[in-house]
Amino acid sequence: MSSARPPGLPIVDAMTPAVLVPAGPVTQEEVTGLCDDVRALLEAGAGAVVCDVGGLGPSALGTVDLLARLDLAARRAGGRIRLRDPAPALQALLDLVGLRFEMEGQVEQREPALRVEEAVEPGDPAL
Repeated sequence: MSSARPPGLPIVDAMTPAVLVPAGPVTQEEVTGLCDDVRALLEAGAGAVVCDVGGLGPSALGTVDLLARLDLAARRAGGRIRLRDPAPALQALLDLVGLRFEMEGQVEQREPALRVEEAVEPGDPAL
């Protein structure tokens, strides 16, 4: 005996990331719905939403627009977006337009500590 999936968004806990899987070319109406889904997932308790972009097809400005809008919706809701399975062409396009996303499975990059000297030679002038 099987049961139907309950209506609404799945329950999200802190250990299981919320995953959003847009597929194919996304229309403007679908963008609005996906932004609403991101806000709802973050309001349900997720700190971040993983966006699986592997099924979006070839990289285009429509994909960049979608990701920018999803990121804006997530930031307004107090969360963030992580990308899963981005194509190298999409990563290059996002870098070109100046959008930075955390990639799933990537080690978090941090800036080096300021004012740290690794070694001091006896004859070096003091700063």
